[in-house]
Amino acid sequence: MGMTHLEFLYGARIYGCKHCNAHFATIESMVSKAFQGQHGRAYLFGGVVNVREGDPNERQMTTGVHIVRDIFCVKCDEQVGWKYDRAYEVSQRYKEGKFILEREMIKTVE
Repeated sequence: MGMTHLEFLYGARIYGCKHCNAHFATIESMVSKAFQGQHGRAYLFGGVVNVREGDPNERQMTTGVHIVRDIFCVKCDEQVGWKYDRAYEVSQRYKEGKFILEREMIKTVE
């Protein structure tokens, strides 16, 4: 299978996997802290690295029905959040193409 190539990020604050420290996103790519995940608080990011996307599926969420893909750390394969592929509500379309990282699954890394 080979070794996984990880992308390293640089910035004032870097969020990464709480299990293996793989980098996911910087504070600069954060869109909002006002989200709820399966494990509590969650953050919306414009882009993330070092994740593997699962298959798309339709999911009923508090803001309506969305097509989402679970995302997994490429290093340790832990599920860390999801990606919004499609929002049916016009007011929710700003989420399309963005990523949720669950606060319980990430930490600030060096």
